[in-house]
Amino acid sequence: MKLIEAAFSFFSKMLFSLRSLFNISRRIPHRVSPTISLNPNHFSLNQPSNPSFISCPLIWFTGFLCIIRYPFVSKTYPNNIFLNISRDSLHKIILLDQWDDPKIVNLFDSALAPIWVSRVLVELKEDPRLALKLFKWAKTRTGFCHTTESYCILVHILFYWKMYIDANYTLKELILLNRTLPGFDAFDVLWSTRNVCVYAFGVFDALFSNLVDLGMLEEANRCFSKMKRFRVLPKVRSCNTFLHRLSKSGKGDLSMKLFRDMVGAGIAPSVFTFNIVIDYMCKEGDIDTAKSLFEQMKQWGLIPDIVTYNSLIDGYGKVGLLDESLCIFEEMKDVGCKPDVITYNALINCFCKFDRMPRAFQFFCEMRNNEMKPNVVTYSTLIDALCKEGMMQQAIKFFVDMRRMGLLPNEFTYTSLIDANCKVGNLDEALKLANEMLQETGTELNIVTCTSILDGLCEGGRMKEADEVFRAMLNAGITPNQQVYTALIHGYIKDKKLEVAMELYKEMKEKNIKADLPLYGTIIWSLCNQSKLEESKLLLSEMKEYGLSPNPVIFTMLMDAYFKAGKPSEALSLLHEMLDLSIEVTTVTFCVLIDGLCKSGSVQQAIDYFDRMPDFGLQPNVAVYTALIDGLSKNNCIETAKKLFDEMLDRDMIPDTTAYTALIDGNLKHGNFQEALNLQNRMIEVGLDLDLNAYTSLVWGLSQCGQLKQARTFFNEMIGRGILPDHVLCICLLKKHYELGNIDEATELQNEMMGRGLLTGFSNYAVPNVQT
Repeated sequence: MKLIEAAFSFFSKMLFSLRSLFNISRRIPHRVSPTISLNPNHFSLNQPSNPSFISCPLIWFTGFLCIIRYPFVSKTYPNNIFLNISRDSLHKIILLDQWDDPKIVNLFDSALAPIWVSRVLVELKEDPRLALKLFKWAKTRTGFCHTTESYCILVHILFYWKMYIDANYTLKELILLNRTLPGFDAFDVLWSTRNVCVYAFGVFDALFSNLVDLGMLEEANRCFSKMKRFRVLPKVRSCNTFLHRLSKSGKGDLSMKLFRDMVGAGIAPSVFTFNIVIDYMCKEGDIDTAKSLFEQMKQWGLIPDIVTYNSLIDGYGKVGLLDESLCIFEEMKDVGCKPDVITYNALINCFCKFDRMPRAFQFFCEMRNNEMKPNVVTYSTLIDALCKEGMMQQAIKFFVDMRRMGLLPNEFTYTSLIDANCKVGNLDEALKLANEMLQETGTELNIVTCTSILDGLCEGGRMKEADEVFRAMLNAGITPNQQVYTALIHGYIKDKKLEVAMELYKEMKEKNIKADLPLYGTIIWSLCNQSKLEESKLLLSEMKEYGLSPNPVIFTMLMDAYFKAGKPSEALSLLHEMLDLSIEVTTVTFCVLIDGLCKSGSVQQAIDYFDRMPDFGLQPNVAVYTALIDGLSKNNCIETAKKLFDEMLDRDMIPDTTAYTALIDGNLKHGNFQEALNLQNRMIEVGLDLDLNAYTSLVWGLSQCGQLKQARTFFNEMIGRGILPDHVLCICLLKKHYELGNIDEATELQNEMMGRGLLTGFSNYAVPNVQT
């Protein structure tokens, strides 16, 4: 029987030894030491390499011998503490800093020193200061590293004796030393060592709080789950801090889950708890949930405070529920919760945002009547709203009033004024405000202000100054964004410097800044205007590669460019591509299509597409009718053009100058000068003025019909109105005079033209030929 008991004792001790050794590897002493490292995957002792633990039989063998030997070396290493070190001796050694005592030296020379330290700490649990002193000194020993158990044992001791600052510091050190180790979980070891002394739940709450403070939110969430499972619940204050961190980091789902878990676990939420989740729901636009939480809060007997009401007022207002926002505001006042500046700022901001500025100004006046001083946010919100409405004078008045009140405008205030001035073309004022902002607020250039200034300069064609601002941005270390490049590219295209614009576009791509649809549209439009169709086509393909679907405007621009380049088949293929991609075909698309087909001589095809417009759910407008009338007139289909013109009138469409001009031109080409004059009279009757094209058609057409007197009348009339005829029209009119033998009138007209600077050197070119 004794033999069996001895054997059982032997194997028990061996199992304990195995547990102690492998716990070092599994849980704890992933040593933070360059000298000794124990790990399930490797074992090293001052070696540059890390040979596999499993692949080293010698290490396995010696480790096994150590385990077998461990229970039988009680003469040197007893179960509790060294036989030759009494408790009093140990206390004295630590108290008097006798760290060179052979007893201590021998202890730390052992490979199992970290385990012995854990046991010594337990022996010192009644004297926490000595335990802490030993722990700190042991860390200074070269090659020594505390096990996780040592940290946790000390934490329990310190908490028991209410040494909370030291306990928290030790916990934080443990977390930071082991945070990169896979599978490390301080809670498990803290729980396994809880019986060192009478533990308090505050130990686990401290662990949870430290994880939150260190920003280890996932680890904190796992810790909370284990605390809930083992019924060592954290304090509501710690939960509130965690909730706040989660909501600020945008992890709303986790935030709400934690709130529900808190309630489910029996942790009573405080007003602050509800404020956090209500505020988050309001910021996310989930007003229904926020309102539900608000009602739940009151059911729990908690009294909402000013933070609760402010969150709801702002939340309702930001989604446009202004009446509900006002109801909350009234309820707030009814229960005796006095509104503050934040309350009024939220109301002013929301009412400005949804174009109810008069009510916003009433809140502003109410603030001042209640002797509440508006702050920078109040003024900046109103100034921004006035700027967006184009009410610059009122915005400046508020700006001046703000300064008079001793409030220093911030970047937002200045940026609103700068942007508004740029939009109305007051670029000098905008630049002056920008300089003032830099000098008075002490801020540096920022991307928002620079974008506003650049956009204004580019829109105003001041590209040299725009380039200077752009260079200043780069020198200030500001990374240009897509809006900056878009403004510059638009500006250079407008300034007819496509090469510079394309260089900027290339630079933009090199910085991995993607262009948006409007920017692609602008560049394609510019390329089309310069007949660079291949480049346009490449850009279209690039758009598709980036996942951007060309819109009807881009396709229509390309179609127009192909027609103008004399490539109607390519233009029509774009129409088919639009249909294949289910891209909307608009009235403008049909206008370009019909005009292009007419100018390429495919009048019948243009008529066919005109008739197909209802199939696309579209009705032709004035521009479409005009394009087809013009095409028919120029292709000797004047009667069909007249019918189409009458159809326009029957549909109560009012033809514009271009439509009348097209029909006048067609009639004159067919010799119907009287009908052309009738159309011109109808134009005057409906209040339409003749433009350069209309006058040119009448002068040229009437002269071709031999009606020189009428042609001369319209010629003089156009000059009298400041509409100057071009060189070709002048020559045509003169030639017709010579052809009909009106030499004196031709000479008089020629001298008149040359005197007005309309013609130079004509006598050396046309007159002799006619006179001969």
